[in-house]
Amino acid sequence: MTTQQIPVVVLAGFLGAGKTTLLNHLLRSSRGTRIGVMVNDFGDIGIDAMRIAGQVGSTVSLGNGCLCCAVDASELDEYLEVLTRPESRLDVIVIEASGLAEPQELVRMVLASENERIVYGGLVQVVDAAEFSATRERHPETDRHLPIADLVVVNKTDRVSAAELLAVRETVGGLAGKAVIVDATHGRIDPELLFDRVVPEDEIEGQMSIEDILYGDGDGDGGGDGDGDPRAHTHTSYETVSLTAAAPLDPRRLMAFLDARPEGLYRIKGFIDFGAADPDNRYAVHAVGRFLRFYPERWPDGEERLTQLVLIGSGVDAAGLRKELVECEQHGPQDVPDEQSMWGVLRYVQRSEDGPETSE
Repeated sequence: MTTQQIPVVVLAGFLGAGKTTLLNHLLRSSRGTRIGVMVNDFGDIGIDAMRIAGQVGSTVSLGNGCLCCAVDASELDEYLEVLTRPESRLDVIVIEASGLAEPQELVRMVLASENERIVYGGLVQVVDAAEFSATRERHPETDRHLPIADLVVVNKTDRVSAAELLAVRETVGGLAGKAVIVDATHGRIDPELLFDRVVPEDEIEGQMSIEDILYGDGDGDGGGDGDGDPRAHTHTSYETVSLTAAAPLDPRRLMAFLDARPEGLYRIKGFIDFGAADPDNRYAVHAVGRFLRFYPERWPDGEERLTQLVLIGSGVDAAGLRKELVECEQHGPQDVPDEQSMWGVLRYVQRSEDGPETSE
């Protein structure tokens, strides 16, 4: 078992929504993070090498350690195999859905992949705040795409009034259900909403990079995401909640918490101690949107048995989350899980003969 699987993020949105601008932002913000990108049209990606090699079947190596492949949907599994080779040393893979396939088909293909080196990283749907109503009229399938999204980025918020933005968010929220919704200008969302950013050894976490300074006023790649509004200079905010618990967690209570994850909570990662319910193993947990998976592994020799979790989201109630997680702890010797208590957890343990599991 390995907890170092590469997350595969599916990025979707209709023409003009700003998904390519968001993709460019991720590439420019990559710094020490090696990103693999899968698209079938390099046209609007602001990398000269991509434009030169913009044909199906080509792979481009970028100067920042990232890779880009031009593929069609039938080649998805083949190129996932290429990008996940150990020598590529990628940290995350982003698939831009435009022209490849319906977003739900791409999600199914990722979930059904037999490549053991990947894990589903969520479906990100980008919508244009200024053109949302017109887009829904042109593309009624919008109402089918939003409910399956894990994260919805309402982009170009600098082009609408506060009242218009509120109306768009209410409509999107009604369609998207439990999906997390964040606002953005120039597609600038925090990469750590989507994946763990690698901090180079010579960099202090959180400091500005040259890329931040050079590209802080927008991507300028033709995506049309704003006109220099100062709000475009910052990332959409997110919150990180960390919890360390010395007491083991009760499996049933934890699953009840995970099954009813609160609005705004997008990612969960870390290790869980279930105590007497499974004294031999700790459980790595990976949750993104409605996707959930556990990875049991032997406790390292001499390591203190703690539950350590990180929860990432937008607009989350940090104090409320901590309170709910504390309530999942086992309270003394009288509070011992029974032998069936792990069944809910084991539903989400990937086995070689099973397909990937989701929480719904």
